[in-house]
Amino acid sequence: MSWQLKVLRVFLRRVAKRGLRRYADSVVARRWFDRGALLNARGRPDRSFIADRLMGPDRNVDALWTAAPQGDDPIVLYFHGGGYIMGSPRTHAALARYIGRKSEAVVCLPAYRLAPEHPFPAAFEDAVLVWEALMARGIHPSQIVLGGDSAGGGLALALLGHLCAHDRPRPAGLFAFSPFTDLTYQSPSLVENAGRDILLPPQRLQRLSQRILQGGDPADPRISPFFASFHGAPPVFIQAARTEILRDDALRMADRLRAFDVDVRCDIWGNLPHVWQFFHGWLPEARAALREVAGFIRARRQSVPLEGPISR
Repeated sequence: MSWQLKVLRVFLRRVAKRGLRRYADSVVARRWFDRGALLNARGRPDRSFIADRLMGPDRNVDALWTAAPQGDDPIVLYFHGGGYIMGSPRTHAALARYIGRKSEAVVCLPAYRLAPEHPFPAAFEDAVLVWEALMARGIHPSQIVLGGDSAGGGLALALLGHLCAHDRPRPAGLFAFSPFTDLTYQSPSLVENAGRDILLPPQRLQRLSQRILQGGDPADPRISPFFASFHGAPPVFIQAARTEILRDDALRMADRLRAFDVDVRCDIWGNLPHVWQFFHGWLPEARAALREVAGFIRARRQSVPLEGPISR
């Protein structure tokens, strides 16, 4: 364990976890997350990004790009985390820039709608819109690797399940950091790691799901991809921490994917915070994890050649 991790663990447990346990209002939680993200990023990397608007038939989704995609550039379509109630492309800009640089890819960060103002299935609908908008621009699915952290990882998996269920063109691969995959809360680690998780307070999960679902079915695969089907899915790479409450969301998701003969790699790391990759500017463990992910992204690009035009 690095000395940086030792320091971060104390801060997250004593400050961040207590804050997440205390904040009852989504607006306050978002402000707290935004401030923490700026401190973590040591600035505003999003100011160098390219703003975009992805067009749909009845609404649009704003997005940020690390650079303008050219030709057949590899693209990472990354969905930010934040429990479906907070987070934005701005909060995850530093992480996106790092992933893009290490994987030699262009990263797109969509600003999907958040609950409780926009409850389920708003985020999922925006993810589908973004995918369809990229296809309409002539970007081939084999250029794209889906990615996301926490709720964003679950959203990426829900999008993949949707593409598989409707026999649509699939991306080249998918990676997820500590994905939130089951809002029925059946994962044993929610109880087993309740006192060991450095960041997430499990007692807030029921309230969180109420804000997200507002009467929706927690077993709907559009919000809980653990219940989705993944016939013909591309390789998936998942990372999670041994002591976090969402550890078994990752492990059970990997088993679910394997049941559909998907090539899955699920790495369980040590006593690390939820989505420790977010702290790549501080933690050697985060940079080590992201090097593995960057290798996965590059390998997917090299192993999936561009095919002919997409039939729509």
